[in-house]
Amino acid sequence: MITVLIADDQPLVRAGLRTMLDEPDIAVAAEAATGIEAVLLAREHRPDVVLADIRMPGIDGIEATRRIVADPELAGTRVLVLTTFDLDEYVYRALRAGASGFVLKDTDPSQLIAGVRAVAAGDAMLAPAVTRRLIGEFAASAPPAAPPLPLDRLTAREREVLHLVVAGLSTEDIAGRLVISLATAKTHVSRILAKLDVRDRAQLVVLAYESGLVRPGERHAT
Repeated sequence: MITVLIADDQPLVRAGLRTMLDEPDIAVAAEAATGIEAVLLAREHRPDVVLADIRMPGIDGIEATRRIVADPELAGTRVLVLTTFDLDEYVYRALRAGASGFVLKDTDPSQLIAGVRAVAAGDAMLAPAVTRRLIGEFAASAPPAAPPLPLDRLTAREREVLHLVVAGLSTEDIAGRLVISLATAKTHVSRILAKLDVRDRAQLVVLAYESGLVRPGERHAT
């Protein structure tokens, strides 16, 4: 069972999200109306996924994300942010703060459910094309670029998997592309995250762009 905490300051939006998430394998553990309430309820319930609006009163979804991600007791909790616009500086800042992906508020319910399941499973909810545009549009206003990724820590196969992750392939897609088992693909991804000291796939993608490993507009074969 995937447990979810919904954080949005609008009761109607929370009710709508709860209805959309009415699935046999998903349970809404709690609802928060503010960023600080989201942090407190996350610590209380330790959900698998926090579905958080970016703009909330008090501390916003970005700061709430940062606090949740930084809490060692919430190491198993992932944040999926809700936004009205995909090309939004707030989305970019949320990803930098540790969000595992984002979904639009007008997204199809099936996509929202798929996103929650993907994030809970350790994947990122990122559309590669949108991510590239986000980096390209807002990297100039961000802090100095991250240092180059220490790729010498990775094996040749792990570097290959890294590029496929950045290209937006799921673990299942990577297994198919490289003709390896799903378990092996998961192991490669886990080792990459550990060796590069990155929390999850979304952070790996952002760091890959900001370190210069991938440049905005660069195309990947998918």
